[in-house]
Amino acid sequence: MKAPRVTLEQWRTLQAVVDHGGYAQAAEALHRSQSSVSYTIARMQEQLGVPLLTIEGRKAVLTEAGITLLRRSRQVVEQASQLELLAYQMEQGWEAEVQLVVDAAYPTERLAVALKAFMPLSQGCRVQLREEVLSGVEECLINGSADLAISGISIAGFLPQQLNAVDFVAVAHPDHPLHQLQRALTHDDLQSQLQVVIRDSGRRQPRDSGWLGAEQRWTVASLGTAAKLVARGLGFAWLPEHEISSEIAAGRLKILPLEQGARRSHYLFLYANRERPMGPATRILADLLIEHSVTA
Repeated sequence: MKAPRVTLEQWRTLQAVVDHGGYAQAAEALHRSQSSVSYTIARMQEQLGVPLLTIEGRKAVLTEAGITLLRRSRQVVEQASQLELLAYQMEQGWEAEVQLVVDAAYPTERLAVALKAFMPLSQGCRVQLREEVLSGVEECLINGSADLAISGISIAGFLPQQLNAVDFVAVAHPDHPLHQLQRALTHDDLQSQLQVVIRDSGRRQPRDSGWLGAEQRWTVASLGTAAKLVARGLGFAWLPEHEISSEIAAGRLKILPLEQGARRSHYLFLYANRERPMGPATRILADLLIEHSVTA
């Protein structure tokens, strides 16, 4: 790639001439001599091969080419400034990236509100978001690939910050045999039916959390898949209520009338990497996740 002939300082000089209304005013603002500013602009025009400014009376006026190039130059100079700021922030301990691992059952709405609040404060810090199920989150914390993690599991050796609970409900299609019994359901009733469960994404010690010991069990990879299968009449499942509220409202899913435990509240917890202290961006994001777990 050919190296640029015009420097950022030259583009800044052109912007100053336009923004301040002339060579003399730009020279004063830049703390330079007027002859230096004039030479810089003349040199730019020579290097680019197109006129940028024309003198009308005592005022420097942009040409058509100058208007287009000035507009693009503002973007380039701003991006360069942001790059320098990011380098400074990294030197001061500001992270370039935060790895956030979240249990798939955590409400996306809460997450979105927190991330939206983080964006204007991020100062260029990227967020790498990853969803896992059950012990998959725990493994990311243990192997150090997560800076922050949200999980419903109590993870030994890590200090948790409790977040708001997520409600799970047992549901089936309205025409499912369990609903046709038209009475309160027992554990024995559930055991004789097909249950759809979500696969634990962890590899070392996967859990069967939520399985009620049904004789038939189908295991799927995501909450969305489980909801779609059950809404089609395939078995029953325990699912986060926030994920299936529209399916319930539309009549495609119906909460099972259990004698006990028709609704289960599971608290989720925020964990931080224990091997390295939280940098400023990670700490800000953690505080926002906690705040918007309560308000969202």
